[in-house]
Amino acid sequence: MSASAVFVLDLKGKVLICRNYKGDVDMAEIDHFLPLLMTQEEEGLTCPIMSHGNVHFLWIKHTNLYLVATTNKNSNASLVYAFLYKVVEVFTEYFTELEEESIQDNFVVVYELLDELMDFGFPQTTDSKILQEYITQEGTKLEVAKTKVPTTVTNAVSWRSEGIKYKKNEVFIDVIESINLLVNANGSVMSSDIVGAVKLKTMLSGMPELRLGLNDRALFALTGRMYNTHTHTQSPLLRCNCILDVDEYECVCSGDKGKTVTMEDVKFHQCVRLSRFESDRTISFIPPDGESELMSYRINTHVKPLIWIESVIEKFSHSRVEIMVKAKGQFKKQSVANNVEVRVPVPSDADSPKFKTSTGHAKYVPEKNLAVWTIKSFPGGKEFLMRASFGLPSVENDEMEGKPPITVNFEIPYFTVSGIQVRYMKIIEKSGYQALPWVRYITQSGDYQLRSNF
Repeated sequence: MSASAVFVLDLKGKVLICRNYKGDVDMAEIDHFLPLLMTQEEEGLTCPIMSHGNVHFLWIKHTNLYLVATTNKNSNASLVYAFLYKVVEVFTEYFTELEEESIQDNFVVVYELLDELMDFGFPQTTDSKILQEYITQEGTKLEVAKTKVPTTVTNAVSWRSEGIKYKKNEVFIDVIESINLLVNANGSVMSSDIVGAVKLKTMLSGMPELRLGLNDRALFALTGRMYNTHTHTQSPLLRCNCILDVDEYECVCSGDKGKTVTMEDVKFHQCVRLSRFESDRTISFIPPDGESELMSYRINTHVKPLIWIESVIEKFSHSRVEIMVKAKGQFKKQSVANNVEVRVPVPSDADSPKFKTSTGHAKYVPEKNLAVWTIKSFPGGKEFLMRASFGLPSVENDEMEGKPPITVNFEIPYFTVSGIQVRYMKIIEKSGYQALPWVRYITQSGDYQLRSNF
């Protein structure tokens, strides 16, 4: 079972909009939600599921809104929460910002969306691209002739419309990996993992079938078992010219051999044929039109810091502090990290900043108690140095409260830290047109922190 009703409340608990899907829970029960929440907050224990009698409240908070689902059954909580977050995603697609004002200004469209998103308490059409075909910002002004149900709703392929045409057929693939890393003050890696995603931008006519293969490095950990990805010895069906000037994409025509990595928490878009994947590891699918996320994954492995930071601080008679930060690129020399930003915490009472850098530029951000060092282009294997000097007008507070870590932001194109690559992409369509697949690899910082001895 799923939700009986869905409510959108403001921070004071006032109902902005609601939809009763089953009629088996008194709508007045929502009046108990905010008092229950306030009681839990006072006790310092906030629970995602609260109950009043036999009515259960499953809720999330987004900006200045509470989204609450009620039920009196033993419902699937994971399904309800996935639905609530999907509601946030769809509303954000429609209104750009989901907040109290956008709900009040678009209540007609919100009601129409709630009617389509869920039916009798069960999620139905939750793809924003499909919803936008027949629910527009002028929802109540739609002409009668245009209010027929789109074929995407009744098609077996509900995520893609029929009759799509492009003059030039292409598909762009982004393999994006984010590194989460925590290094202690002694230089040891405390925790690290890689969060990856394969994203598509599809501009293909008709109803094509795509088959994607990853290189031999990838292992999938599903249902407690390990699987090799399907590999294909034949070349791609489509010829490619290896042109590298299409928005920094390169052509799909290379493989890679080496140590394998295990991909965990693998999540596929609904378009992927899971039965085919289970049988032979082929990622086969009819893609949504436009932009979509084909799959996401996590790799729980020891990651060598791609940008290593060393820092030293010296204090002089409580009146001045000098900070030296050295950054080293620990990735291959032919790669370049772009838009590197090193954020160094400084004492809250620091003033009179002076900087000297071997490259890039540095600035003081007093409202965040940070010195920010920006390097536009950071080649692999290189080392750079920043020196900063600050005055300390206060003779007290020698130690920075909490000793916040140094954080680093960066992006490295044409590179995946896991070594995972797209080995081939086949595009099959009954008309037999020629199409080009392009792939781009990006490694970027996620939660990248290095603790210091400050």
